[in-house]
Amino acid sequence: MAASSLGVAVVGTGFGQKIHIPGLQAHHRTDVVAVYHRHLEKARAIASAHQIPHACDSLEALLALPEVDAVTLATPPFTHQTMATAILQADKHLLLEKPTALSLTEAQQIQTLATQQQRIVTLDFEFRFVPPWQHLAALLDQGYVGQKRLIKVDWMVPGRADPQRPWSWYSVKAQGGGALGAFASHTFDYIAWLFGPVKRLCAQLTTAIPQRPDPETGGLKPVDADDTCTLMLELLDGTPCQITISSVAYGGRGHWVEVYGDRGTLVLGSDNLKDYVHGFQLYGTEAGKDLSVLEIPADLAFPKTYEDGRLAPFIRVVDHWLSDIDRGKATAPSIREGVYSQGLMDLAHQSHQQGGWVNGIL
Repeated sequence: MAASSLGVAVVGTGFGQKIHIPGLQAHHRTDVVAVYHRHLEKARAIASAHQIPHACDSLEALLALPEVDAVTLATPPFTHQTMATAILQADKHLLLEKPTALSLTEAQQIQTLATQQQRIVTLDFEFRFVPPWQHLAALLDQGYVGQKRLIKVDWMVPGRADPQRPWSWYSVKAQGGGALGAFASHTFDYIAWLFGPVKRLCAQLTTAIPQRPDPETGGLKPVDADDTCTLMLELLDGTPCQITISSVAYGGRGHWVEVYGDRGTLVLGSDNLKDYVHGFQLYGTEAGKDLSVLEIPADLAFPKTYEDGRLAPFIRVVDHWLSDIDRGKATAPSIREGVYSQGLMDLAHQSHQQGGWVNGIL
């Protein structure tokens, strides 16, 4: 018996229109049946462009549609807790973009409600579904590096390096803006996935560009969200981890994860500054030999790739979401992993404010 299809509504039409709508429409078991935008004419234009039956400027109206079984939520972080609550109370499954919310408390509220409503909440932590990352995880599980000595993460990109890039919610710390939410939310998740929980951390969050042009007036508005994060972690097993993230690095080296152990070294990286999924290669060495490219097993390859590298892993996230819905059981990356990542983000803010180490959450 063939598995049934899922009627999905898309809420959030920035990343939602670029990735969620085409990804869901490419998946053989999801039908995009509705789209939300706070301006009805915009919602109608998006629905028309993508042949989506319903356009809504009210979340309540969208959730009342009988065709809607589930929702993907790609709005800014400051809306997540309120919107996720409405979605779950309407008995809809949820695919949620990171960062999970504005705080650990908000993330935990979403988790509690998902449990009460027995709905599946999946987080879009897509690095877990990218072939070179999956091969890195497999080699670590096989003991390729032996006893870990040091983990080093560099994520250096120029996306916000131009001070003329306009001000938006992303510029506001209280609305969930900044590099910590955009990038470190992913990093905290894959550190836990690949290496285990964090025992303690120390963070410094800085803002290199303290004002940006207001798109409405042309004047300058203040920026208080971080654009550079430097973090030190001690993992539960004692491994030290150094993380440097910046969204204002002209000519940055891209995204790199280095793992050094007593038996060998693994280096995963991409210097693609325009597409944060395309371009990853995995390098390895054992017993002091030269670092060399490691072939990715064919069974991990995407069945189809797209010009936008984010689409293929997003479709795998949808696969995971559907599988969890079919089984009635949430598995990683679920709201549980979203809560964990959010908790470490809160601790990073706390560490920065206190100017020292803070204990992690297990």
